[in-house]
Amino acid sequence: MQPRNMSMSGVVDLAAVKAAQEAKAKAEQARAQAAREGGAGAISPADLVIDVDEAGFERDVLQRSAEVPVVIDFWAEWCQPCKQLSPVLERLAVEYNGRFLLAKIDVDANQMLMQQFGIQGIPAVFAVVAGQALPLFQGAAGEAQIRQTLDQLVQVAEQRFGLTGLTVDPEADPGGAQSAPERPAGPYDGLLEAAVQALDSGDLSGAVQAYKNVLSEDPGNEEAKLGLAQAELLQRVQGVDPQRVRRDAAEKPADVQAQIAAADLDLVGGHVEDAFGRLIETVGRTVGDDRDTVRKRLLELFEVVGPEDPRVVAARRALARALF
Repeated sequence: MQPRNMSMSGVVDLAAVKAAQEAKAKAEQARAQAAREGGAGAISPADLVIDVDEAGFERDVLQRSAEVPVVIDFWAEWCQPCKQLSPVLERLAVEYNGRFLLAKIDVDANQMLMQQFGIQGIPAVFAVVAGQALPLFQGAAGEAQIRQTLDQLVQVAEQRFGLTGLTVDPEADPGGAQSAPERPAGPYDGLLEAAVQALDSGDLSGAVQAYKNVLSEDPGNEEAKLGLAQAELLQRVQGVDPQRVRRDAAEKPADVQAQIAAADLDLVGGHVEDAFGRLIETVGRTVGDDRDTVRKRLLELFEVVGPEDPRVVAARRALARALF
């Protein structure tokens, strides 16, 4: 398993967008299969913290991540900061009541997993959501920071992948299983699935229309808003000549459309701060309709990355300074 780094608040490059959509589809298929087989069953609070090794990683982490975010605590017996962090994570796993599963991996006994995740030091904490790995933090962290990170993780898992967590029964036997209620299908699941399939097939116009169909009925649908922003971004950069776009932007700093086109490429390439900085600078040196055009595109790019991303928060403050 080769982990893929993802931003919890937004997927911004072509490969990551497709991977996220594929992961969502696989998660939905896994949930449907579990429902056909009678559900995964309720678990006890003790089952929210598990020890994982290389042999069981695919079953206990990758497969489980299709139903619940799996937080991975890489630790070792000799690591003193690990002894401070691990009890906090274990307590929070129970407190969050099934919103995530904590998997503990001893790096001394599982060197291959440590190498695959590219870990340079411990403690190191990762998450796997619908088969996609992302780093959370490394080293000892305060409980407030950990809670904030976990809150963002469970929010993204639910909004982006529909993972609502596990059913926890305080009276259930550890390791036992009971019948769990099937998650009811949402009113727009069919349209959202059509959008995902359109993206997978490269039909960006179809994906855009499918997301717009959802938003016409449910303007506040976060999954559709994010999907539409991503699909429209990919549609805008499809077929463009990157060298020409960047040359035009360098030669024409006052050309609003040239800067907007370059910012789109920056974001697709994962250069989030560059994209935001380019448009904020353009806002600062334009007026009237040109300024408003740039501002609106910047807000669209904020939607692609996600409102909770620290880079978006910082860019909003910089935009406010540029405007006022």
